[in-house]
Amino acid sequence: MSSSAVARPLSGSAFATLLLIAFMMGANHVAARLAFDHGVDVPTAVAFRSGLTALVVGLLLRAYRVPVRLTARHRKALPAMGLLVGVQSLCLYSAVARLPVALALLAFNTYPLWTALWARLVYGHRPHRNMVRAMPVMLLGLALALDVLGAASGLGAAGHWSRIGAGVAFALMAAATFGLALVLTQHEAGDLDGRLRTFSTMGIVAVLALAGVAYQGGFHLPTAPLGWWGLLGLTALYGTAFTVMFTVLPRLGVVGNSAIMNIEPIFALLLAWAVLGQAIAPVQVAGGLLVVATVVWLGTRKA
Repeated sequence: MSSSAVARPLSGSAFATLLLIAFMMGANHVAARLAFDHGVDVPTAVAFRSGLTALVVGLLLRAYRVPVRLTARHRKALPAMGLLVGVQSLCLYSAVARLPVALALLAFNTYPLWTALWARLVYGHRPHRNMVRAMPVMLLGLALALDVLGAASGLGAAGHWSRIGAGVAFALMAAATFGLALVLTQHEAGDLDGRLRTFSTMGIVAVLALAGVAYQGGFHLPTAPLGWWGLLGLTALYGTAFTVMFTVLPRLGVVGNSAIMNIEPIFALLLAWAVLGQAIAPVQVAGGLLVVATVVWLGTRKA
């Protein structure tokens, strides 16, 4: 998990790989909604997804013989990062279960704003001028995408927010916790191998999700074949995306997570329309494009 931008011009292979990862991550959330619509609950989905990802990354650590050298700082930071990503995962899937998938991801895509806020509050870092410029543009795009006045929905502000308020709150909580996790990663564990960070984080998330499963009395498995396809899809897509991210991208010369992958909501919008029949108003699509374009612009600017 890193917010680093691309260090040099992308090759065609790297660009295509980044697009594939963005597609798989968007498809993962569409598959999650399919599972939620057929009996699966959020803790069950997170447990399956994170458990498999931790297993795959653990096998990569073993195959590549990655040394495990943790400092005292790492031992303090990793549990906190795992807890934050666990909350983020539960909140984001809770948003996906309540909102059109693309809107949930667009609200979550405000995490660069939260990252800047946490860096200021925790480490005293002033936000870069590009971030200050981007904030009002991103918030305007989000306001259009969410149809804050309820004009596109025809329900009015009160009726519209009674329908989407909980989902938006979950998405923004996911963005806030992910932003803090990114800040801690950069300052407390940035020197740790990305595969080791991911293994630790996903392992902790899986344990937290299993605790949630136990608290609710067991797994809530799909009640229909489509639900099984959704659960299988979200697990396979998420695990595959992370595997590609940590095995293929380093060989292609891509440093960290490129801003190109932030077009994930666009893929989710198209897939949710095709698979789930979800559609949003043209003005909301325009707002979503504005949010995505702003995030990509931030990710490609020099600090």
